[in-house]
Amino acid sequence: MKSIAHPAPEVAPEIAPRAHGRNLALDRARTFLTVVVVIHHAVIPYTYFGHTDPKSWIGFDAVVLATDSFFMAMFFFLSGLFVWPSLARRVPGVFAYDRLLRLGLPFVIAALTVIPIAYYALALRENPDLRFSAFWWNMVTDGPWPSGPVWFVWVLLLFDLAAGALYRISSNSLFWINRLSVRGFASPATFFLVLVIVTGIAYVPMRLIFGPSYWFEFGPFSVQASRVLLYALYFFIGAGIGAGRFSEGVLASEGKLANSNWLNWAIVTLIPYAGLWGLIYIKREILDNPDTLPMWYEASYSVLFVIFSAGMMFTILSFFMRWKRSGWSILDPMQNDAYGIFLVHYAFVLWIQYWMLDFDWPAIVKALIAFVVTMATSWIATRLLRMIPGSQRVL
Repeated sequence: MKSIAHPAPEVAPEIAPRAHGRNLALDRARTFLTVVVVIHHAVIPYTYFGHTDPKSWIGFDAVVLATDSFFMAMFFFLSGLFVWPSLARRVPGVFAYDRLLRLGLPFVIAALTVIPIAYYALALRENPDLRFSAFWWNMVTDGPWPSGPVWFVWVLLLFDLAAGALYRISSNSLFWINRLSVRGFASPATFFLVLVIVTGIAYVPMRLIFGPSYWFEFGPFSVQASRVLLYALYFFIGAGIGAGRFSEGVLASEGKLANSNWLNWAIVTLIPYAGLWGLIYIKREILDNPDTLPMWYEASYSVLFVIFSAGMMFTILSFFMRWKRSGWSILDPMQNDAYGIFLVHYAFVLWIQYWMLDFDWPAIVKALIAFVVTMATSWIATRLLRMIPGSQRVL
């Protein structure tokens, strides 16, 4: 996620139209990722990478490296799963209207309110006398106008509209992905391998061309250049799985992925994760943090990145599909509020971190306070917003 204070790419999305039947495993996976997003933003200031607070802890670097390397791609994947069924149920134009209402409107409101409020906390560190009205006006007129984590919302809207157009051209256009998903019923490793190869072909050249830190930007509309094709592929691969029957594909409750040991996927995923840390060590201790990294380094990092991203997604899906298919979960009460928590949490977390900046507390204490208070206030705020008449059509 692009931001001034939190320079790591990042969020929790609105995944599927509410009319679709609930899938407990996928709902809980989505809600879990929402919590991970808040954790990600709560710990970034206390890392080597995003060291905006005097305190830091290497354990948070491990957290941020892991989260930044998979969860946005997985969010797009989950967001795509129910697109095709939704398009099949609706007359042309209704789907686009719904997406504009559920994604476009929240993006505009958040870009004009939540994001300026969040970044005002940073501006006050440099200029304590700065008035919010002057800061807001300068942001939306002269810029820069960072979008924080809500960049995800407008990109998802763009993907949804593209999917709607593709469906109208040919409703069978993604069935080749679904055929691969059917093969994944008995052989999720095959689906995993294809996912890694396809996303690697998309991501590695883009990272070599644009580097890891460049963003396409126009006002509050921004997206990380090297990852835009990666995200698009995850979204449309998810849409392809949803184009057929879940009961016959890789995400089927009776399939091998749902009945495999998620720890096996986790162990396999640790291999590329360790490789990423090895490359980070080389960068910092051997290459001495050069401004421009060698092509072999970027290519190696990119390959490990796509393997880890796919591995983490399969680990999480395997866990929730096997162990969280029924009964009650601590994540259940948060499911209807996950989207709202994502939209509003950034303002809370930046102000809490701003308030704690001058306190000589350990990084772990600060991060824990930031996470707990942000989760609580964001959840309360979302519940209050959802009490406004008509708001549940959006949130």
